[in-house]
Amino acid sequence: MSEPILRVQDLRVSVGAAPIVRGVSFDVAREQTVGIVGESGSGKSMTVLAATGLIDVPGRRVSGSSVLSRAGEQVDLVTASARDLRRVHGDAIGFVFQDPSSSLNPYLTIGHQITESLEAHRGLTRRRARARAIELLDAVGLPHPEERVDAYAHQLSGGQCQRAMIAIAIACDPALLIADEPTTALDVTTQAQIIDLVSALQQERGTAVVWISHDLGVIGQVADDVIVMREGQALEHRSVLEVYDRPSDPYTVELLRARPRVTAGKGPVPAPDAPALLEVTDLDVRFTIPTPVGKREIHAVDDVSFTVHRATTLALVGESGSGKSTIAKALTGLVSPDAGSATLSGRDVLATRRQDRRRIAMVFQDPFASLDPRRSVADAIAEPLRVHRLAGRGTRDRERRVCELLELVDLDPAFRFRYPHELSGGQRQRVSIARALALEPEMIILDEATASLDVSVQARVLEMLRALQRDLGLTYLFIAHDLAIVQEMSHDVVVLREGRVQEAGPAASLFADPREEYTRELLAAVPPERPRAARA
Repeated sequence: MSEPILRVQDLRVSVGAAPIVRGVSFDVAREQTVGIVGESGSGKSMTVLAATGLIDVPGRRVSGSSVLSRAGEQVDLVTASARDLRRVHGDAIGFVFQDPSSSLNPYLTIGHQITESLEAHRGLTRRRARARAIELLDAVGLPHPEERVDAYAHQLSGGQCQRAMIAIAIACDPALLIADEPTTALDVTTQAQIIDLVSALQQERGTAVVWISHDLGVIGQVADDVIVMREGQALEHRSVLEVYDRPSDPYTVELLRARPRVTAGKGPVPAPDAPALLEVTDLDVRFTIPTPVGKREIHAVDDVSFTVHRATTLALVGESGSGKSTIAKALTGLVSPDAGSATLSGRDVLATRRQDRRRIAMVFQDPFASLDPRRSVADAIAEPLRVHRLAGRGTRDRERRVCELLELVDLDPAFRFRYPHELSGGQRQRVSIARALALEPEMIILDEATASLDVSVQARVLEMLRALQRDLGLTYLFIAHDLAIVQEMSHDVVVLREGRVQEAGPAASLFADPREEYTRELLAAVPPERPRAARA
């Protein structure tokens, strides 16, 4: 076997007295993908950051070695100087992170962010670097690359931004590509496209890849070898087929069991006799946005109609840009529709007064961004109680209600004294759900509310949502890109594409026999049960 591109040996990371990574070792060879999987806090990202010399945490201590080999040169990235790391990063090592919106510079065009590495590491002139940038954007499948090269990040969709990030990462033909949760926030079709894109680029360029994910379903589609991590330790390090077929650690078994999957006959019992709660008719929303070639009108929601029945869940599914979140924003007063109507228990939602907006509550994808970091959990939950004069007027009454709401979402009332940064992702999302329940709403909109959670945490949150619906008679409008979760949660489904309804109906029949080709494409993009290596 040829010399590995990256050899990591006995890597250890501690911050203060706390060990974060505990003696992790692995090799990555040319054209090989090593997948690192585990829950948040398992040490996945910290391992890779330390192994590539990117860790920047006060009080850190890193030991062991991480040797990068390229063109006869060897660099130990653990002990390398800042100068050597600058020379290596962006040249020999490319990075693709989970959130392209925070990784891309909002003040620079996409083209500029590609050309700066080509000029710095390859010595290309500005003209040649720009031509190369257009070639790279075309190679990653970005439409109209000659126009997109002058676009800014906010002018692209999430999937397009991730493609742009990949173009930046591969600009200098790196020997090693680090992909840290690159598909977590993407819809299933874009996720499948990114996986295929990285695989094709890897085969074409011989790149070694380290792919980090919390989802073994995704890892199964990309990896040759898998490292399962928990609390900074590598519990397993074997081929992907061995991990799938013969997991040796109970934690791996748990991760495999928690994978969402589309299964015939799965999902809640249909509720055909449930009365209508929300009726949306001919909803229409348009936006005018600036582009590199002038203003353009976006028809975000185009003549959409659907009905949500009481104490049931209706899911809105579709690719990014299909209009799902725009519908949610229209129903909650965050955007103004151009036409259409929406009635909740016979009352007009679109023209409602501010004090009546509590009838529809919303839970967002990123609980950390939706919670004020300067306010305690108690303050976050008590605010809607105070604003809408619920649970009495006194401080003691509100505190009692806050404790009740925390218990409803399976959190100890003592959590009310904590701040968002002291909670895990799953705990923060439970607090967000408790805050939504504080409004005593008739319906809750869950906008990708579990998309950023680990699969095991996600499974627990979904079970809690089902229990709340069963016990309290809650009604959900469930927005998600993961069709396996949609099947698990939903009584009815509306499939959207480019702002229009493609098909709608009971979840059981739609998943069993979709009428539209687009729906079949969405279902086909769900990661299959078996890893890619088993089908090779």
